[in-house]
Amino acid sequence: MDPTRIQLTAPEITSLWTQYMFDSMSICFIKYALEHIEDQDIIEIYSFSLDLAERHVQSVKEFFKGENYPIPKGFTVEDVHTKAPRLFQDPFYLYYMYVMSLQGLTGYALSVGNSIRADLRKYHMDCNTETMVLFEKTIGTMLAKGIYTRPPVISPPEQIDFVKQQSFLTGWFGTRRPLTGMEIGDITFNLYKMHQHVTLKVGFSQVAESKKVRQYIKRGMEIANKHISTFERIFREEKLNYPISWQSQVTNSTISPFSDKWIMYQILLSTQVTIAFYGSALSVTARRDLAEKYIGLTSELIRFAEDGMNLMIDNGWLEEPPKASDRRALTNGKKEGLGEEGK
Repeated sequence: MDPTRIQLTAPEITSLWTQYMFDSMSICFIKYALEHIEDQDIIEIYSFSLDLAERHVQSVKEFFKGENYPIPKGFTVEDVHTKAPRLFQDPFYLYYMYVMSLQGLTGYALSVGNSIRADLRKYHMDCNTETMVLFEKTIGTMLAKGIYTRPPVISPPEQIDFVKQQSFLTGWFGTRRPLTGMEIGDITFNLYKMHQHVTLKVGFSQVAESKKVRQYIKRGMEIANKHISTFERIFREEKLNYPISWQSQVTNSTISPFSDKWIMYQILLSTQVTIAFYGSALSVTARRDLAEKYIGLTSELIRFAEDGMNLMIDNGWLEEPPKASDRRALTNGKKEGLGEEGK
């Protein structure tokens, strides 16, 4: 039996659908960015990324055709105005690619774990390998240009030790223990992502056409800045360095390169990814005050994301993801379609 003829499972179809949305969105951003980037090193990275995204979109289409599954609309030339004035400076374009490649690595790792069919497993592993190359090129260039903020370092202990007291868990009261290396890493990488989010929102708030979308973006800016301040305050208490802000990398353009639909999807995607990373950080945080902060910040983002989805639904922008058949509707439909003799 041909293993590629086994029907794809719900997680497999969903991973492909998600990748199609992500890559079609990325193609719009990359093509616009390439109209403005002047640094040759960054141009090479974006050209490499564009080639990956376009090949991935084509591959996903082939998988969908093989399953007789509708190809998503995703994002097209209708969602980008490549000739719009520059909205971001070159260094931020490089930083954007750094964060997005990090998200891509996480997504492909999950897709490999969710894939059962051999051809799909190989495809996602190949995508993961290609994204690792992109990540290596990007972070290497950032380091070479001196624009990467390294995470804090910790001094090696004199010997190994074991936790002896429950005070290891305290946070609100008593003497708080220093952050663990894992807690430092989670806060650092959440700051990396949050700095990208707030910089995008600063730019989008200048160019979005809809008043409601602009109001939503401004609310998101306030939330992102609040989260950044929360994490930075923790690091200041620990006398640790934290990542730099990128908000000054936004130009004064007020002409939108992207449709409001594209902007809202980018914001929702960033929010959903942040919720996932906060959840991951919460699962390994042993200090109570940090756990409480992650719970509160996550709840705020969940409400923000829900309002964003409602705004997209109101405008007809939210493309429906793969879902199970509605058995109730099918059953009702059958009953409604029966004649008197079949009732």
